[in-house]
Amino acid sequence: MFLECGISRRHPTVDPALLILSELVTNSVRHAAALSPSLTVIYAAGPDTLAFGVHDRHPHRPALYATVTGGGSGPATVVELTLGRGGTAVLRADADGQGKSIWITLPL
Repeated sequence: MFLECGISRRHPTVDPALLILSELVTNSVRHAAALSPSLTVIYAAGPDTLAFGVHDRHPHRPALYATVTGGGSGPATVVELTLGRGGTAVLRADADGQGKSIWITLPL
């Protein structure tokens, strides 16, 4: 994923990005698989930004930023790691309300 975007494996954003992506995929598999047996990972990079998202078709949309103070949950970990790197986390519902994507942007 990163090499395709021209980002060195040694770039300091790579390890946190992989951990965040792992959390997003794990959460989707654990919580959405019953209604959404597949998920999609989307990624892109620009000269100063890495963006990636995980999409599933489960209608539940976690409150990303409300979970930060509770700690210990997957969304809290994702948001904490993302904010710690100066990035953003956004949840976008599908137009039909039956799925969502969680998008992460991280500065390079």
